[in-house]
Amino acid sequence: MDAPDFTIGIEEEYLLVDKETLKLAKAPLGLMEACKAELDEQVSPEFLQCQIEIGTHVCGTIAAAREDLRKLRRSIATRAAEFGLAPIAASCHPFAAWRDQHHTDRDRYNELRRDLGGVARRLLISGMHVHVGLPDKEDRIDILNQLTYFLPHLLALSASSPFWQGEDTGLASYRLTIFDNLPRTGLPPQFTSWSAYERTVDAIVGLGLIEDSSKIWWDLRPSARFPTIEARICDVSPRMDTALTLAAIIQSLTRFLWRLKSQNRRWRMYDNFLIEENRWHAMRYGTTNGLIDLGQRELVPFDVLIEELIELVREDAEALGCVAEVEGARRILENGTSAHQQRQVYKDAIEAELPVEEALRDVVRHLMAEFHEGL
Repeated sequence: MDAPDFTIGIEEEYLLVDKETLKLAKAPLGLMEACKAELDEQVSPEFLQCQIEIGTHVCGTIAAAREDLRKLRRSIATRAAEFGLAPIAASCHPFAAWRDQHHTDRDRYNELRRDLGGVARRLLISGMHVHVGLPDKEDRIDILNQLTYFLPHLLALSASSPFWQGEDTGLASYRLTIFDNLPRTGLPPQFTSWSAYERTVDAIVGLGLIEDSSKIWWDLRPSARFPTIEARICDVSPRMDTALTLAAIIQSLTRFLWRLKSQNRRWRMYDNFLIEENRWHAMRYGTTNGLIDLGQRELVPFDVLIEELIELVREDAEALGCVAEVEGARRILENGTSAHQQRQVYKDAIEAELPVEEALRDVVRHLMAEFHEGL
């Protein structure tokens, strides 16, 4: 079998904050116009007026994705600064209230607000999506079924949303507690074939309940627009290097599972009930409390899981030229996830006897600085 190219694309959603008050701020029309003039279709408004979305080109390698993502982050930061704003790449703003935010006045978002009712009001969250090219439709379904096992690992590494409306939630990724209130979210079902997937989607499209599969928001899905599988589980990463590590792991896992298929082998599939338990552990604890090894049926420390994962995909990472990025997972464990770092900034401020409001502002300052790391 001829191997696909496993092209990669990364989409990120950023929150815009006022550089003085550190509160969320509406993206001015002039900012969007300036970004569009520089980045064209690689930038767009998001559901909320305080959000902005970027997407890399289709990239053949992680190295190419790094250069494109660096360009995008630099441009957004530069243009935003001209309006007294700064982007942060965290899945929840530490102290913003969702009631104070308003959705973008576009047909798509007006329809979304109408269809989802009050649930849409609380969508003050941002994520990262990673596309990996798989031209064959059956490959997309086969690998989607198997890659689901690793989604909790990715979520744990990406966790960047410990605070919500000024409170420590106790979770590493609070974002998914909000997103999971939407319909058609969570782990994807297991499908026997592409035609089985199409029949399932057509059952609700045919009733006019949704216009197409772009309104299916599973943690992992076949893309509605591209010949890719799209991993949507991750919190958005404050640091670019973390985003690239996650993207490299997703790309390498996709190649690893395709390679198993080419050898008439496959990763063992488990019931979503068991994977859901790991998903909850990742949401709650990030990397600090391990995950269940469903084969061994025991709770395994995350550092052990990561070493196993790195070795599992090493051949594929070497072929794709992204070994350094995959091994960056060790650095995430050493330094702590963003959720851990945000809590440490907050703790340090409180121990310095700063008021709670100022401690939360320190967290925002930390996230602003993290956005520029590696640029």
